[in-house]
Amino acid sequence: MTRTEKALIEKMAWGIRRRALAHTLARGGGYLSQACSSAEIFAALYGCVLRLKKLDSPISAGRFMGTPGPGRPVVTGANFNGSGDASCDNFILSPAQYALALYAALIEAGRMDEKSMDAYDIDGSAVEIIGAEHSPGMEVTTGSLGQGISQASGIAMARKIKGETGRVVLMMSDGECQSGEFWEAVQAACYHKLGNMIAYVDVNGYQCDGKMTSVMNIEPFDKRLKAFGARVHRIDGHNIDSLARLGRAPRADVYTLRHRPLQRHGYFKRSPS
Repeated sequence: MTRTEKALIEKMAWGIRRRALAHTLARGGGYLSQACSSAEIFAALYGCVLRLKKLDSPISAGRFMGTPGPGRPVVTGANFNGSGDASCDNFILSPAQYALALYAALIEAGRMDEKSMDAYDIDGSAVEIIGAEHSPGMEVTTGSLGQGISQASGIAMARKIKGETGRVVLMMSDGECQSGEFWEAVQAACYHKLGNMIAYVDVNGYQCDGKMTSVMNIEPFDKRLKAFGARVHRIDGHNIDSLARLGRAPRADVYTLRHRPLQRHGYFKRSPS
């Protein structure tokens, strides 16, 4: 990675944090901590990891037009990723409550019009506070936490069978890895050798009910994954170089991340290296 490329990705990460803070303040609440925890991950993904089709110009997000049915086509946020090409990657966001960070990343990457955020968390808007299939950047509705890896595995298997060169890149949070569905999907992905899938897991140690260790501890997370046959790397989730290097590595199976929590009351301070 060049210094220029790294500087651009770092700028994207801080842009994600600033946008997340601004919209959280404007709406009187929101998923700010998730954006602060994962800003570098999203910036690295949209800055250099994801192989996406180039867009002519940023896309404007519209309104939610209703569920698919007769005369009403399926609406998907996949067009913001320019998907559809056999050589391009799919991006699956499993924790839909990270949507604010995703929207901010799309703007920073020049894939979504900035004005689209004026409709954030407003009734009838596709820019929902918890992303769904019709929301910008959301290729599927991940539903209950833990479902994203199942859908990503299915897409990866289909792409493997078709012989497509594009990968499936999955973004997860550590709290959803407590579910049985997650471990069943890991087992299936490893058994079928889905080397065309990469999973980034934001291991920040917290979930809505408190610390991971006090709700349902999943550690040693990396060793459990390795026991299923996954290729695992634990890195600092705020380290741009590490995020980019692993995302560009060939035939990676599953990656997990470890980073130190951001300093209390200091969302814009770098966590220590």
